[in-house]
Amino acid sequence: MAELVGPRVYSCFHCRNHVCLHDDIISKAFQGRNGRAFLFSHAMNISVGPKEDRQLMTGLHTVADIYCRDCREVLGWKYERAYEESQRYKEGKFIFEKAKIVKENW
Repeated sequence: MAELVGPRVYSCFHCRNHVCLHDDIISKAFQGRNGRAFLFSHAMNISVGPKEDRQLMTGLHTVADIYCRDCREVLGWKYERAYEESQRYKEGKFIFEKAKIVKENW
């Protein structure tokens, strides 16, 4: 597990593994499976599951669930492909569900 000192980070709510940096938030205006979610440009200490097509609120996307590398808790998903041109900015980005992450170093 990569330990960070200094920057504001978010950790897995279950095991406190550092999974993303506050500075990498693109938007806080997303909807996850179970409520509010954040879009991040980068993630760390995660595993990416198999790709699958999902019909989301903004159209059809190819996504892969993301898991905490330590405890295997599902934290959100990675956008692999957006089929609509207006949604392509999400490709390669990560959704973390707010309920699945906690603030550290704040």
